Amino acid sequence: MPLQTFRYAACGGFNTCLDITLFFVSYNYILKKQPVHLSFITIGPHIAAFLIGFAVTFPIGFYLSRYVVFQETSVRKTKQLAKYFTVVFGCLILNYAFLKFFVDMLGFYPTPSKILTTIFVVAFSYVTQKNFTFRPQQG
Repeated sequence: MPLQTFRYAACGGFNTCLDITLFFVSYNYILKKQPVHLSFITIGPHIAAFLIGFAVTFPIGFYLSRYVVFQETSVRKTKQLAKYFTVVFGCLILNYAFLKFFVDMLGFYPTPSKILTTIFVVAFSYVTQKNFTFRPQQG
C-alpha cells in the first residue's frame, strides 16, 4: 500500500470515527432526538447532528489532509482551503441527500444511516481531494 494511501486511510479513518461519534452523541444526548427549531426553519435531529459533526471535522480534516496526507503539494494554503471547501460542500450535499433518503424516505435508524452514507461520501471525497484539491501543481 502506498504511504499516501495509508496516511489517507489513517487520517480519514480517525476523522470519520470522530464524525460518527459526534453524530451519535449529538443525536442521542445533546439533541435528544428532537428537532431544532430556529426562527425561520426546523431542522430534523439527524440533520442537526450531522451539521454539528461537520463543524468539528471540517477543519480537522483539512489540516490532516494538508499536513499529513498530501504533504508534497506546493499550492498555497488559502487556495487549497477554497478547493477543499468546494469538495467538502459537495460532500455536505451528499451527506444531506443520503441522510434524508435513508432516514426520512426508507425509515432507517439515523446512526446506521450515517455510517452507510459515510461509505459513499468517503469514496467521493478521496477521489476529488486527490485529483482536485491536493493535486501537485503542473509545471
